[in-house]
Amino acid sequence: MNILEIKNLKNIGKTAKIFLEKNKDKKIFAFFGEMGVGKTTFIRAICENLKVIDMVNSPTFSIVNEYFTEKNTIIYHFDFYRINNINEIFDFGYEEYFYSKNYCFIEWSEKIEKFLPKESLMVFMEKKENKVFLKF
Repeated sequence: MNILEIKNLKNIGKTAKIFLEKNKDKKIFAFFGEMGVGKTTFIRAICENLKVIDMVNSPTFSIVNEYFTEKNTIIYHFDFYRINNINEIFDFGYEEYFYSKNYCFIEWSEKIEKFLPKESLMVFMEKKENKVFLKF
């Protein structure tokens, strides 16, 4: 298991870059962590490293946001916090996104864990003493 530390928001971009370098072969990232731990903030830093040209924010109400990079590739960002019924993921066709070969960053993965592709990288975020630790 790998562990990275986010000491503060000043170094989050550097941590995101290291994270991407360590996981070059991955496209699906399932994030786990309590509310307020910084999942969206870290995904925003990852997207900046991937040269996303769109505004990156939480898809809490839309469930999925689609972003474009400078090279016109697509990145998907999910937030399953508000789903109440597992059928909701089928209603918007989650498989089409997950198996698109595009980057997928998934918040509140525990709500859909049994539907995550086996190649998903599980990323556990935990806050301790004003620092955030990523375990993957």
